[in-house]
Amino acid sequence: MVTQAPEAYRFDWGEEGLASLAPHAAVVVIVDVLRFTTAVCCALESDAVVLPYRWNDDGAAGYAIANDALLAGRREDGALSLSPTDLLGVAPATRLVLPSPNGSTLAFLARDLGARHVLAGCIRNAQATAHAALELAEGGSIALIAAGERWPTEGAPLRPAVEDLLGAGAVLAALDPSASTGVPRCSPEAAAARAAFVQARPLLYDTLRNTTSGRELTDRGWDDDVATAAAHDVSTTVCHLVANEFRKY
Repeated sequence: MVTQAPEAYRFDWGEEGLASLAPHAAVVVIVDVLRFTTAVCCALESDAVVLPYRWNDDGAAGYAIANDALLAGRREDGALSLSPTDLLGVAPATRLVLPSPNGSTLAFLARDLGARHVLAGCIRNAQATAHAALELAEGGSIALIAAGERWPTEGAPLRPAVEDLLGAGAVLAALDPSASTGVPRCSPEAAAARAAFVQARPLLYDTLRNTTSGRELTDRGWDDDVATAAAHDVSTTVCHLVANEFRKY
């Protein structure tokens, strides 16, 4: 199995990448910029608690009731949802079950794989996430897992998503700001993600807005979510999975 050892900072995609890296990592950082991990960050900025849950699982409503939480719905119906912009205004102490097809599923899987620490990282909290990951890792490796998307057919494979590459790169740039050489730091995969972010950093909003996912959101009138997701290091909130809940670290 590929572990990207001995480098300290590692990067891969989706469930397969998580299964490869998580068993060997002290900290796993899930990155799903548009929109799960950005939504988690915004909810926690508002002092809410997020319970990740699998997508299209009929047990979600019962899970929310059992955990004294609200179940996220559809933004177009006026409900709390995966919209990070709306979650910036959620009432403090709200408990929200937040399913998503990619990021939430990966958070569940990371926990099931026995990862010691799981964080939700995004562009908004990249530096704060990096600092917390270093503290929690205690010298161990840190794995960045980009969620990606799925092609729009049943059982479709993962579609790598530029926004998640950049979100992971933002955390990696904070972990390794000088692109260190001569000592174990970024694996080649992690270094490529870091470099992609550094190049895109001057025009993050424009870049995210023109990604496939960004265009999908903009076409639905939700370019505000793209802008919220593109705001770099505006939050000091660290999103730490404790048992079944993302809470502030």
